[in-house]
Amino acid sequence: MNNSGPSLISFFKGYKKFFIFFAFLSAVILALFYYALKPVERLPYFAPGKNINPELVDSTIVHIKKRHRIADFKLVNQNEDTITQDHYKNKIYVADFFFTTCKTICPIMTGNMKTIQQATLLDNDIMLLSHSVTPEIDRPKQLKKYAKEKGVISKKWNLVTGSKKEIYNLARKSYLVAKYNPKPEDLYNMIHTENFVLVDKEKRIRGMYDGTDDEAIKKLLSDIEILKKEYKD
Repeated sequence: MNNSGPSLISFFKGYKKFFIFFAFLSAVILALFYYALKPVERLPYFAPGKNINPELVDSTIVHIKKRHRIADFKLVNQNEDTITQDHYKNKIYVADFFFTTCKTICPIMTGNMKTIQQATLLDNDIMLLSHSVTPEIDRPKQLKKYAKEKGVISKKWNLVTGSKKEIYNLARKSYLVAKYNPKPEDLYNMIHTENFVLVDKEKRIRGMYDGTDDEAIKKLLSDIEILKKEYKD
């Protein structure tokens, strides 16, 4: 009489725990291999001499190709509060340059900044920062009026002004978003661009976007999620 059937069953019963453990271990190993080999999506780093249009960079820093960071600043916002880098410490933020009397690209840019504001309203890790390039006009009261008209939420979004020199240095030496346009009476005159700048928690530029383009804004919001995941990982 052939007893191989019952013997085989007994064999498997005897090693049941081993086979379960082996199957579990194999699944874990396969998962680890999958995540190890899966490419992690990361945003690039931007630097004056690396991947930025030279027209938007002050000549004194075009040699810098890595380790570029936003310089410290001291500006005044729409509520007459002093705003420094400390207000953006451990924050991801989007920055741009505008002026309140602009009738061309600025209204579109401000509208798209508001879109970002609404999309990130409940996310305390995300903030916005808009710099006026006409500080002689855009004093705090004017910025306050503009903020009310455009639906700016102060805890999320600062509209700031400062000296012409500091705004120039921030635009062309930190955020890299303005063309030099000197005048005899104003050596710090410049033409701001439509660029939005994505800045990480270490004050590094991680993205540049056309602030007048809806698809670019969608890309910016998507990139914010990628950057947030980078910190979680």
